[in-house]
Amino acid sequence: MKKLLFGTILLALVLVFPIPTMARVSISIPPPIVFAAPPVLIVLPDTYVYVVPDVDADIFFYNGWWWRLWEWRWYRSRYYNRGWGYYNTVPSFYFDVDPGWRGYYRNSNWYGHRWDYERIPNQRLQQNWKSWQNNRRWERQGTWGVQSYKPRPQQQRQELRNQRQQQYQRRPEVQHPQRQPQVQQPRQEPQERVQQPQKQEQEHQIQQPQQSHPRHGKPERGEEEKQDRK
Repeated sequence: MKKLLFGTILLALVLVFPIPTMARVSISIPPPIVFAAPPVLIVLPDTYVYVVPDVDADIFFYNGWWWRLWEWRWYRSRYYNRGWGYYNTVPSFYFDVDPGWRGYYRNSNWYGHRWDYERIPNQRLQQNWKSWQNNRRWERQGTWGVQSYKPRPQQQRQELRNQRQQQYQRRPEVQHPQRQPQVQQPRQEPQERVQQPQKQEQEHQIQQPQQSHPRHGKPERGEEEKQDRK
């Protein structure tokens, strides 16, 4: 009896708890990126944001997480090649990322200064990123590899963050998901389909009495017999 009761409770839990999981499945997961070897990263000046420069996808490493922007939705994982989970807002570090960093990387030039960026293997980054951030390594040693470059003052960096945030919110790709509630319109179709038979029934009821009236111009059966007798 106890085993039966335990089995019933277990079955109820299995049926109930997958419901939130099913709701999360509606957000699609980005396709995996195949790496022949663990990626090499660079650190962006004025930040502690690391990027993977050798792939077309926007993949970042920041504060112990891998971050990926795909179809204007954000995902994060503890691994660079799997385990992506949907992140329902824009991560705070993203507005510190200069949108032109790929061009600066290709030209080895950061705002008119030679940029001798350091290519950091993933294993080394995983071992040191936290101590580098706590010790402010990139300010104290080489200013991110940019020759004769002075980091921007904090007030200027904050103003730049605000500008990038406003530009991001004005992008059509970002605003488009907000228009999706209009998809609810097709739900009205079943109501129209239900009303159509009602209209047909009403029309049929209106026409039906007209068909039941006797045709004008012909006498009734009793009158016909009287005429024959005469």
